[in-house]
Amino acid sequence: MEPTSELLRELLRRARTIAVVGLSADPTRASFRVAAYLQRQGYRIIPVNPVLTEPVLGETPYARLSDVPVPIDIVDVFRRPDQVPPIADEAVAVRAGALWLQLGIRNDAAAAIARAAGLTVVMDRCLMVDHQALLGASPAV
Repeated sequence: MEPTSELLRELLRRARTIAVVGLSADPTRASFRVAAYLQRQGYRIIPVNPVLTEPVLGETPYARLSDVPVPIDIVDVFRRPDQVPPIADEAVAVRAGALWLQLGIRNDAAAAIARAAGLTVVMDRCLMVDHQALLGASPAV
């Protein structure tokens, strides 16, 4: 079951920290563009990608969600669908508030893992597009 627009709006208003799993340091990649947009809207972006060794968007990268030293409100996933179940397990373990699978990403097993633990689950939707539609873009913070 997909969350309602009202639930998504509230999730985006409440969230402060978004861990972007699969964030690329390449500004031409969708993960970078979405993360940069979200950062400009005032969210703290946490890069989660084991190949990153230098800060991205001014933030220290982490190899896994379990390495992130701060609470995570939304886990935004830019990984292939078959790679999502372990990410869902980690999102549950770190007590994230939501698991958000970007446009083109669906995994019902991962969704079931996250939902069973009480996380809000969004699949096959772009967080940036939904933010723009539900809250509108605000000036850079």
